[in-house]
Amino acid sequence: MAVSGCVSSVNMNWQSNTISTRNRGPVPGFGSSNTSCQTISLAFGRSESMGLSLRLPYTHCVKRGLRKNGFPLQVVCIDYPRPDIDNTVNFLEAAYLSSTFRTSSRPTKPLEVVIAGAGLAGLSTAKYLADAGHKPILLEARDVLGGKVAAWKDEDGDWYETGLHIFFGAYPNVQNLFGELGINDRLQWKEHSMIFAMPNKPGQFSRFDFPEVLPSPLNGVWAILRNNEMLTWPEKVKFAIGLLPAILGGQDYVEAQDGLSVKEWMRKQGIPDRVTNEVFIAMSKALNFINPDELSMQCILIALNRFLQEKHGSKMAFLDGNPPERLCMPIVDHIRSLGGEVHLNSRIQKIELNDDATVKSLLLNNGKVIEGDAYVVAAPVDILKLLLPDNWKEIPYFKRLEKLVGVPVINVHIWFDRKLKNTYDHLLFSRSPLLSVYADMSVTCKEYYSPNQSMLELVFAPAEEWISRSDEDIIDATMNELAKLFPDEISADQSKAKIVKYHVVKTPRSVYKTVPNCEPCRPIQRSPIEGFYLAGDYTKQKYLASMEGAVLSGKLCAQAIVQDSELLAARGKRTMAEASAL
Repeated sequence: MAVSGCVSSVNMNWQSNTISTRNRGPVPGFGSSNTSCQTISLAFGRSESMGLSLRLPYTHCVKRGLRKNGFPLQVVCIDYPRPDIDNTVNFLEAAYLSSTFRTSSRPTKPLEVVIAGAGLAGLSTAKYLADAGHKPILLEARDVLGGKVAAWKDEDGDWYETGLHIFFGAYPNVQNLFGELGINDRLQWKEHSMIFAMPNKPGQFSRFDFPEVLPSPLNGVWAILRNNEMLTWPEKVKFAIGLLPAILGGQDYVEAQDGLSVKEWMRKQGIPDRVTNEVFIAMSKALNFINPDELSMQCILIALNRFLQEKHGSKMAFLDGNPPERLCMPIVDHIRSLGGEVHLNSRIQKIELNDDATVKSLLLNNGKVIEGDAYVVAAPVDILKLLLPDNWKEIPYFKRLEKLVGVPVINVHIWFDRKLKNTYDHLLFSRSPLLSVYADMSVTCKEYYSPNQSMLELVFAPAEEWISRSDEDIIDATMNELAKLFPDEISADQSKAKIVKYHVVKTPRSVYKTVPNCEPCRPIQRSPIEGFYLAGDYTKQKYLASMEGAVLSGKLCAQAIVQDSELLAARGKRTMAEASAL
């Protein structure tokens, strides 16, 4: 959901995959609220509350011209206090679900649960199983943690990532996870705004500012009404009228819109195409890397519902450094502290079955055979489909997966020889035909901060026509688009800011493509095969393809296993008895 899923992706080594570095050009020698953050014991037994902390600004304020109403746009490079989200209904529900694992009856003999995939879904599954007293054995095919949030360090010590990862206030399970691990201070919260580039006014931006003094949904309504640069008043009125059925119909209405694309729904509601072009092309690409003529309207309505119903739902935070070390390793440390195991370079070659078609073991590429009391595949849906045993493929639960296909995406990092001025300490919607969202990570992220150089991280989407193109072609196309966003500072021929180096990360199959009518194909976490489970943002949960969706899917998967623990333990005893009788 929201720019989360939207801005994360995964490398799959089984497909053509490029991670490259090139050197080009010369190498150079609105106010914050002081809201207190209340911790709740069932969610934050060991966490630090950062609600009153305010770090020093990294750089000075920079004016950005005038709005139509005469107020100057300013960039304040500062981290804002953690928003007061701990008492929201969704946060408390997520906290309660977390608490059920810690308070569940301790098993006489912990289940050994083999989990394939150390992305957020697999890590979440393992974490909550360990909390419940079981022993997760987490296997990751690659040599890096994170899956869709993986990152690597180059020879200069600089990090480059699989995607541009944004953490929203409307991510209750993710926010609880940070609190449970005691790492709330690793989220750098930004001002409550959404900032869009203006293609017809190169170098200028249009903002939607959410006032702190207003509750939801009034703060969102105010942000939309105050912005007169992207939509006219007649367009706002038509859009508001078009949204009334969604507001009045609630969740049932939202789910019923899965059969329509964003473009089809807008036209059906009588909303002008210009609204789609001005706002929802950018939102569609940010949510799922595709355009409004492909994206299911259900996806947009779920995002709007979260952003309008929760005061801080659309408030964004950046992680203060690379995800594998700053987010994934604390989860791994927690798992290991409770007796679980995490193994890298452990790729599954085959799921081996018993005579009754249940899972006997997992065969790894290195020849090792791994057995457990239960098995979870927390890899992307495209990987799962490659691993499915032949005699499972016609089972409706698995056959429906055919419609779920990962969407290609490209993540681009460019280091420049100077500090760019026409940017913000925030996520920016480029509104470019080739680029989705971007950020100057040298400003927004503590670990990547640089006083002298800018590093732009950009999501290149839609990428279907570009995934097989060379890195040089992708960089050239990116520079042409950046010249429109930074007309005074960047030119396509590098006669202005020069590229020091770049990295291009291609993901042929990222999050599942949220096209119309795919919702019925999403599986629940408990499969019809006894002892076999699924986790991943493509599985059934209410946050769609996002980091929040991945974490929630892991919790739901762990919950299903805990609920089945007695059955699984009895199954294990039967298997041992049968083996000893042979």
